[in-house]
Amino acid sequence: MTHPAAVGAQAPDFELQDQHGTPVRLSDLRGRKVVLVFYPLAFSGVCQSELAALRDLPADAQVLAVSVDSVFAQRAWADREGYAFPLLSDFWPHGQVARAYGVFDEVKGHARRGTFVIDGEGVIRWSVVNPIGQARDVAAYVEALAGIS
Repeated sequence: MTHPAAVGAQAPDFELQDQHGTPVRLSDLRGRKVVLVFYPLAFSGVCQSELAALRDLPADAQVLAVSVDSVFAQRAWADREGYAFPLLSDFWPHGQVARAYGVFDEVKGHARRGTFVIDGEGVIRWSVVNPIGQARDVAAYVEALAGIS
């Protein structure tokens, strides 16, 4: 098993399509705090409750949610649940961005529940990886974001 990208390291840059087919590049968000959330699969119960909670994060943070689902599945899920933040498709090459962050589960073929809080300079300031069935504590993201000036 690989280790998650390290706190204090430069966040690996990437470009993925969001649920509308629009390319989103991490480095284009410099100057903003980013909460990068990897989740296993769309339309699953734990993921649904986690992403719903992300709607309430502070406005100065950009949420990027990543799974191996296709753009089409991401769009259907975002429309159904009202997610306005980007749901990014790590579909092909399959799981490439999740691998770069050390959260791809090679046995199951999808991302583990990894979260990375990235500052405006592109440096990882906080991270957590939870087991597949265990939801993350969104209050911890808020606390981590508050610690970034």
